[in-house]
Amino acid sequence: MKRSHSLVLTAPVIAGLAGPAAAAGIDLTVTIPQLKVAEYHKPYVAIWLEQPGQAAVRNLALWYDADNREDKGTKWLHDLRQWWRKSGRTLKFPLDGITGPTRAPGAQAISFSTARGPLAGLAPGKYELVVEAAREVGGREVVRLPFSWPVKSPQVVKAAGTGELGTVTATIKP
Repeated sequence: MKRSHSLVLTAPVIAGLAGPAAAAGIDLTVTIPQLKVAEYHKPYVAIWLEQPGQAAVRNLALWYDADNREDKGTKWLHDLRQWWRKSGRTLKFPLDGITGPTRAPGAQAISFSTARGPLAGLAPGKYELVVEAAREVGGREVVRLPFSWPVKSPQVVKAAGTGELGTVTATIKP
């Protein structure tokens, strides 16, 4: 007996094939400058959200030397002083889904979605997206980008570092 197969697609399936709708979230670009120093080291970087006046933070990303032999890369995380005091010292490393390697000089792009991950269930309110960088044989720098959540239309927030960080740009998407 010969069987014939037919394919019937319903509207939800067709919509799924067209690709997901743009999810609300944050597209972030962190520029790491190439410094003219005799001994250059890639910086450790912590990225988090905080509400002004609140102690709690939401960790978004942590770039450090996680593959360092004998896990000595965590030894220098305390140099990210603001992040360390607010969150880092209470955590166990590596942070699942957040930890990544240090990044080379240049523009580094990273996206966060409210559909899942650290932005899921983000409550309405005023926030600061904070980027802190610390480098061996170098300095430390913190850049803060204030914004309100939720947004009705895409917003771009920028700030520029003066040493360890270059321009930091966040596109906040509804």
